Amino acid sequence: MEYDNDRSGGFEPLAKVHDDQLVVLGLVTSKNGKLEDKQTVINRIHEAAKYISLDQLCLSTQCGFASTEEGNVLTEEQQWAKIKLVKEVAQEVWGD
Repeated sequence: MEYDNDRSGGFEPLAKVHDDQLVVLGLVTSKNGKLEDKQTVINRIHEAAKYISLDQLCLSTQCGFASTEEGNVLTEEQQWAKIKLVKEVAQEVWGD
């Protein structure tokens, strides 16, 4: 689910997710190269966990890095930095 900007809305709908389902939170944008603040992403995960078990949550970028014909305005280095951020946040929130 895309949650990389204010347009995406809140996490309230997650309360309707069944206990046997997982939700992948797209909290890291792939639309530009600005790297998100790690603690902000962690805080957003915990905000989502108010509506659904933390064990049912996963983290990802909000979309693929070439979601338009022209691609998005970020470098390959910026893409890898975002992937690294996702990995670091996941390790911190859910462990190894």
